[in-house]
Amino acid sequence: MLPLEGVTVVSLEHAVALPFATRHLAELGARVIKVERPGRGDFARDYDRAVRGGMSAHFSWLNRSKESLTLDLKVPRAREVLDLLVARADVVAQNLGPGAAARLGLDAQTLVGRHPALVAVNVSGYGPAGPYRARKAYDMLVQAESGLIAVTGSPQQPAKAGFAAGDVAAGSYVIQAVLAALLRRARSGAGAALDVAMLDALTEWMGYPMQTVEHTGQEMARSGISHQSIAPYDAYRTADGDDVLIGVQNDGEWRRLAEGPLARPELVDDPAFATNLARVRNREGTDAVVAAEVAKLGTAELEAGLDAAGIAYARVNTVAGVLAHPQLAARERWVEVGSPVGPVRQSRPVVEFPGENARLDPVPALGEHTDTILRELDLSTEEIAGLRADGAI
Repeated sequence: MLPLEGVTVVSLEHAVALPFATRHLAELGARVIKVERPGRGDFARDYDRAVRGGMSAHFSWLNRSKESLTLDLKVPRAREVLDLLVARADVVAQNLGPGAAARLGLDAQTLVGRHPALVAVNVSGYGPAGPYRARKAYDMLVQAESGLIAVTGSPQQPAKAGFAAGDVAAGSYVIQAVLAALLRRARSGAGAALDVAMLDALTEWMGYPMQTVEHTGQEMARSGISHQSIAPYDAYRTADGDDVLIGVQNDGEWRRLAEGPLARPELVDDPAFATNLARVRNREGTDAVVAAEVAKLGTAELEAGLDAAGIAYARVNTVAGVLAHPQLAARERWVEVGSPVGPVRQSRPVVEFPGENARLDPVPALGEHTDTILRELDLSTEEIAGLRADGAI
């Protein structure tokens, strides 16, 4: 029995942050009913057609193991159906546009007022109060407002993270909030109305840069893939043309690197390199000497030397390289799940309970489960046909 088996989640969701959270709740055993607009559905369905030429990569990633129910909430009869569904749910979550849920009476606070045992979650860009509360918020915008873009990239050019960092941060806190609220409800019987803001989540993840800036008064310099306070800690190209990132954490490791793979023992006591503080001050010289010696070595020879010296390193992989990663293959981290366009390869859940199989159900087609869910709500065939004729579903 999976931990959330028997828990029903109703999610009025689109894009990334909330779908990321509910997918993980589904894999822990929850039944997740994804409420989508008739005709179009979650607009992430239309981001691209990268998956087998017919499905959005974002949608494929975020929506396995869910059931799709289409409801047009502007139609009164559709709202009646949703009210029936909410009354039977354990968790209701929404990431509609600013103010939309409140106008519909579907914000967490209103829902818990009607159903005191309900766990309800609002997900927004900037939170329910303050001067930014009505602003639309997309991932890159929140990356900008949180300062993440300011500290990411090269010294010459800032850059956003290469994935939806603000959405994933917020989604991670939604998972945490729902699990904590369900545990609290099991103890007290009380539900909870919770707010998760993307800006709050990503600001928390920016704790190290913020502490540094607050206490030094200096903005942090962007450093590409090197480390602001450690050297050498960067990628260096081998004689085979591979980029290998070498991370030296302390002066003992520097000694082993210099005496071992670099074959430059004189660097150990050289005042320009002897301590991490010296190497950081002399970063250009440190990188130059490491790069020059690494360039003489084949990749296999370098890696063998680093292993022997106990130095941490990693290949700078392409995404295609990750898909073929030997560690992921050895640990059987890939699975195939069904989808409207056929089987798709995806990564296994990050956390799985020993002896229990996570839910790995297909990615749903738009409205695939509408009739099934409505029949569970005791609607007759004639009533369902009427809803469809009215455009409610």
